[in-house]
Amino acid sequence: MSSTDALRIAVDLGAGSGRVIVAGVGPAELRLDEVRRFRYPAERRDGHLRWPFASIRAEVEAGLAQAAALARAMNRRVASVGVDSWGVDYGLLDPDGRLLEDPICYRDERTATAMDEVFQRLPRGEIFARTGIQFLAFNTLFQLHAHTRMGLPAAATKMLMIPDLLHQALSGRAVTEYTNATTTQLLQVGTGRWDDTLLETLGLPGQLLPEVVPAGSDLGPLLSPTTEGMAGARVIAPATHDTASAVAGTPLEEGWAYVSSGTWSLVGVERSAPLVDAEVARHNFTNEGGAFGTVRFLKNVMGLWLYESCRREWGRHGLPCDHATLLAAAAAGNGMPALIFPDDLRLFNPGDMRSALADQLRETGQTASDDPVATTRTILDSLAFRYASVLRTIETLTGRTIPGVHIVGGGCQNDYLDQATANATGKPVLAGPVEATAIGNVLVQAIAAGRFPSLAAARDHVRLSAPPRRFEPRRDAHWQAAARRYAEIEQRFSTS
Repeated sequence: MSSTDALRIAVDLGAGSGRVIVAGVGPAELRLDEVRRFRYPAERRDGHLRWPFASIRAEVEAGLAQAAALARAMNRRVASVGVDSWGVDYGLLDPDGRLLEDPICYRDERTATAMDEVFQRLPRGEIFARTGIQFLAFNTLFQLHAHTRMGLPAAATKMLMIPDLLHQALSGRAVTEYTNATTTQLLQVGTGRWDDTLLETLGLPGQLLPEVVPAGSDLGPLLSPTTEGMAGARVIAPATHDTASAVAGTPLEEGWAYVSSGTWSLVGVERSAPLVDAEVARHNFTNEGGAFGTVRFLKNVMGLWLYESCRREWGRHGLPCDHATLLAAAAAGNGMPALIFPDDLRLFNPGDMRSALADQLRETGQTASDDPVATTRTILDSLAFRYASVLRTIETLTGRTIPGVHIVGGGCQNDYLDQATANATGKPVLAGPVEATAIGNVLVQAIAAGRFPSLAAARDHVRLSAPPRRFEPRRDAHWQAAARRYAEIEQRFSTS
């Protein structure tokens, strides 16, 4: 059986749900079979909001067994397995490689004062100059500071990010993959090495940090494969940060921006080198690692978390919350009921999202509505205008015009948001693939195995196999007036 016929497994973990996907990228093939989907909401235990890691691991192992069964049914072998996940969160291991406590979720309140405490020891500007990473209260830097302040477990000998914990369980090797390591704000920009000076100055436990390896690293054979069809499979570290995998799996046109749209929206461009200067720092942009020497120059935008939170609340109160119905009704509406600034920190994890949105609307002299359709339009229109604002700032910071926007991830299926983004930016939008993260995960595995000679060749394979949909901007006086209204709102609330 040739290497082009081999299957590869992508374990894709989002912040609350995950999938195990069997993929084939043979000639003229882009096959993705989801064999297991599971949820693992963060739970409050032992004084913190925590991820149930034993449950996550058990679900992944069950998914691998199902993947092996599918491979056997297809008479194809599994060549490799790789895990990607959200960034910043971590777990601590003892000397025997056992997890000491469930990882704490980035939405936990333990970092509420951490940024100010860290800045008292090392100025904000120096941290940015050393790391090139945007400041978010939940970055690993601030989580680890809070953890150290509260007291680390005495037996801790290693700190691993979420996908690294699973790779360690699958291969026995405890390392951190580069793309996710950059999200910690502990890595020295442009070097791929932990910043020892930063760690020492802040009194953080640098001895816990493992070797950093690049995307595509072979971590060894899959340990104790329990099902037929997995023998000989390798564990390959993909671009383990889910956005890094999503960007790797996006068939980007030259110079185009990307929006990886899901719970968060990551809005940025791909570069060959970091961009670190005073203006970048002032606007709080980030230089996160990408696969194969690329840099993700981007900004986090709150994303569909706002919409999905409202949907859950509408459902609990017996209001309409069906996704397709809401979007169809939103598309049929006229005018623009209201606009918000999506990155208001009060929207990060409120007890009631509808009330938090209503508070902001009242502060800007707008009328809060209980109508799910109106609120859906408010959120999606506002996200589109926020994307446009971020992209204009990128053009200013880089000195380059962005000709178009490529939206991938779950949000690319949202035609209303895709068209709104084209309208708000005045640029064409390409939408898809929806499974860019899993595709990027698999492409890195395939490149490591020699299936593709380069990331560009792998992206060409995706472009031909899954052509994106195109949305052209429709600009009129209505949208121009709304853009002016949004700009006033953003100016009032934005801190960067």
